[in-house]
Amino acid sequence: MKQEIIQKKLRNKFLKQGVKMTSPETIFFSNKTKIGKNVSIEPYVVFIGNVVLKNNITIKSFTHLEDVKIENNVSIGPYARLRPGTTIFEGANIGNFVEIKKSKIGKKSKVNHLSYVGDSNVGKSVNIGAGTITCNYDGYKKNKTVIKDNVFIGSNTSLVAPVTINEKSIVGAGSVITKKVNKKTLALTRSKQIEIKNYKKKK
Repeated sequence: MKQEIIQKKLRNKFLKQGVKMTSPETIFFSNKTKIGKNVSIEPYVVFIGNVVLKNNITIKSFTHLEDVKIENNVSIGPYARLRPGTTIFEGANIGNFVEIKKSKIGKKSKVNHLSYVGDSNVGKSVNIGAGTITCNYDGYKKNKTVIKDNVFIGSNTSLVAPVTINEKSIVGAGSVITKKVNKKTLALTRSKQIEIKNYKKKK
């Protein structure tokens, strides 16, 4: 009952501040949550710890935010999980089924769907394709991934940390990257496609 009273007070506080909430009763805030101007929060969003939202932000349904900072003009979710130590910079977009942990996502960068970014520094205007993961844990320690400005990461890519992807480079879809990628290059790691003509299944 005590928690219900606290949540009701927090919801009313943010509504009075002008925060737009579709279904306030489904949104759960922490006492440390700070929210700026022109912020919209869709149903079933959870805030834990020290969450800071600046201005012109949309948090879509079923998003979980814990100890994160989100700068101006950002969209998050739906179904996103932002874990402690994460900062999302101005104009970035974090889409559905994306998990980000202890990482910086630079201005106007996009992680639109089905990706995991952990222990990473992502620069400006980076596009991270669907199914991309940073392989940050080697069984003993967490390692860092650095993706510099204007990089394009193709879908279903694994970035095996520690690794750096330099400016204006492209990583082809389906690649496993284990070494530094130089600026303005295309990096690919794929097996050759094999076709067997007139193939029949063995009985």
